[in-house]
Amino acid sequence: MSKKNLVETVTTQVTMIRVLSPTVFVLRLERNDFKFLPGQYVKLGFPGDFDMREYSVYSGLQDDFLELLIKEVKGGDMSPRFRKLRKGDTVILKGPLGSFIVREKDLNKRFLFVGSGTGIAPLHCFVKSYPGIDYRLIYGVRWSEELYDPESYQPSRLVRCISGEKTEHYHGRVTDYLLRNRVAPDTLCYVCGNSDMICDVYDILGDHGLPPDNLHSEVYF
Repeated sequence: MSKKNLVETVTTQVTMIRVLSPTVFVLRLERNDFKFLPGQYVKLGFPGDFDMREYSVYSGLQDDFLELLIKEVKGGDMSPRFRKLRKGDTVILKGPLGSFIVREKDLNKRFLFVGSGTGIAPLHCFVKSYPGIDYRLIYGVRWSEELYDPESYQPSRLVRCISGEKTEHYHGRVTDYLLRNRVAPDTLCYVCGNSDMICDVYDILGDHGLPPDNLHSEVYF
């Protein structure tokens, strides 16, 4: 895992589209032995088109397919086109890219994953790829319908923070939860979501005594 995977550009085909909400879907592609490290991302585009978009790998390292979690942006140039893809259609992948990864020597440590919205993608990949990892996931969304594939996580390790409605789960943002629940200073924390959330989480975890070297982030726009 210490070695960086070589970046390559490959042509592959769509095998499935799984709709998770009115605006979010999972695009499943033929993997064709595509190599990546959990937490990395790829660029996705169409043959003959130079415009591409970046998506973290959503599926696990052991899966024989590749999945990307995509939010359709109304009026966007690319995501509405990706939403119209069907089984057998051809796309282009470039990757793997990024350094938001777990080091092999750290796999026996305790982890805190904090994600919001589609920022859950690399964290989902971590959990699927490392089934024995000691983790706790704090997953923040506005509405309960935006909790994507919660069955992928052990119930005792998942905290669902829902800010827009009251349910049986925690009512509030991930930052509200962290302010009320301390994190041990030796925990390794991986945070993925919008930049404001990440900055607030860093401040809170710093107040909890976590050193900067224990904090890792990936910004989703």
